[in-house]
Amino acid sequence: MDAAETDVSQLSFEAALARLEEIVRTLEKGEAPLDRSIELYQEGDRLKRHCEARLRDAQTRIEQIALGADGRPSGVTPFNAD
Repeated sequence: MDAAETDVSQLSFEAALARLEEIVRTLEKGEAPLDRSIELYQEGDRLKRHCEARLRDAQTRIEQIALGADGRPSGVTPFNAD
């Protein structure tokens, strides 16, 4: 893991998303030299993967209220997206 990946792993979801949006705007302008564009694309890919992982982690922590046979809350169950 290189220093850039370590830095990305320390970012909050919101900070990573803001940086990713900044990179997308820069690349969409098409004004960066090729080498810089490649570096930005690679950083953007790391940020995207980081954001996806943070979302997956958050999703696994979400709990749903379980209802009993009488329709009243009976506890919580882990979130299941399937």
